[in-house]
Amino acid sequence: MTNVGTTGTGAQTKRFMPWLVAVALFMENLDATIVNTAVPTMAAKLEVPPLSLKAVLTSYTICLAVFIPVSGWMADRFGTKRVFTWAVSLFTLGSLFCGLAMSIPMLVAARVVQGIGGAMMTPVGRLALVRTFPRSEMLSAMNFVVIPALIGPLLGPFVGGLIVHWLPWRTIFFVNLPIGLLGLWLIKRHMPDFRNEGVAPLDRVGFLLFGGGVALLSYVLEVFGEHSLPPGPILGLLACSFGLLAAYYWHGRHVPNPVMRLALFDTRTFNVAVIGGVITRLGIGGMPFLLPLLYQIGMGFPPWQAGLLTMPQALAAITMKMLSKSILARFGHRQVLVTNTVLFGATILAFALIGPGTPVWCILLLSFTQGFFSALQFTSMNTLVYADISDADASMANSIASTAQMMALSFGVAFASLVAAWFIGRTPQTDTANFIRALHHSYLALGTVTIISSLMFWRLRPNDGNNVSNRTGTPEGESLEAA
Repeated sequence: MTNVGTTGTGAQTKRFMPWLVAVALFMENLDATIVNTAVPTMAAKLEVPPLSLKAVLTSYTICLAVFIPVSGWMADRFGTKRVFTWAVSLFTLGSLFCGLAMSIPMLVAARVVQGIGGAMMTPVGRLALVRTFPRSEMLSAMNFVVIPALIGPLLGPFVGGLIVHWLPWRTIFFVNLPIGLLGLWLIKRHMPDFRNEGVAPLDRVGFLLFGGGVALLSYVLEVFGEHSLPPGPILGLLACSFGLLAAYYWHGRHVPNPVMRLALFDTRTFNVAVIGGVITRLGIGGMPFLLPLLYQIGMGFPPWQAGLLTMPQALAAITMKMLSKSILARFGHRQVLVTNTVLFGATILAFALIGPGTPVWCILLLSFTQGFFSALQFTSMNTLVYADISDADASMANSIASTAQMMALSFGVAFASLVAAWFIGRTPQTDTANFIRALHHSYLALGTVTIISSLMFWRLRPNDGNNVSNRTGTPEGESLEAA
């Protein structure tokens, strides 16, 4: 592994690298939620039905599914600095083209450009952090990745609502331009250029099998979440996606350099962090889908006020950034993840108590509490991924973890949609009492799934992740390691 062409000293790189990645991730996460908020306004201005903008949203998600798996190989082959520059440039240009689009096909094409850039931004940014910082400093560096990932989606609905209310809808894309230019300037000055001179050729067959299977699965989850296709076609598409992924599993076990090396799952900490994260996000990922239903339809808040009710989560995330390092150093990844997952699930259950008569301060307090636990959860899981992964395997581990996280969010929304549809049934939105009761049942289901997912983290040993959290090992942990 080599680092070539880095601008500035090592101390400068360490000082600015987290901020550089934070700028890119904030832009990407803010953009996604702003676009979702602006869909009705965009449809009205383009004089098309809102459902016709479905391709604008799915095209971006599918590009993420297809290109994230090869982001690590591209970083090894062409260098982290060059690929990250391409990623931010494509995302920024895609934003410009989206703002200038005059029709749905033009908007979809621009979102594809955005999606290709976005697929490389998050994985390559994390990879550069992993290779810049030793494991003992990884937790502090990752905090700068977690915070924008949490704050962007929280600010998005409120900012998007304000923009489409006061400004032309195209402004939602133009706000990315100055952020992207700032990111490019930081890349030029402070981005290290790690590359692997001995990287193997790209596994093209594996890329087609895995990319095709994941892309098709992403599409199925999107349409399933909105119930826009009957069960027959959905099951057929789901079978095709599983067939492609099964073919990749066989292919990946019989080629020397697969696009996604599944043997990394033999590493216990990586296995638990990735698979446990997917299961945990089944409950967590559905909250952004269900909360607007409760606030806007059940309780009658306008969109911008509903967005304000989620703002305390951002404050809690910033607070946790200052505390997570000491918490993990004191208790370790195993104890934190087992306990925090249960507490996080309890906050989801608590939303079953929220209704029209609930004081606003109670909602704000619950929102703050959930943001506190969510920040600690994501920090713990994301840092554990790299605890026992060598630098040579970092890009592969990063690609697998990023793909799993993206798919987990889609699974979470689809699962929440299914649960909510089951409980809501034929209840009309005008029947607010029964509608809220059905949503309360949905929160109970999602919270229960989240609590059950804590069992996955019991597989960890007491000393797992100590090299990331700088925690002193316990005698019990040492005996387990020896065993």
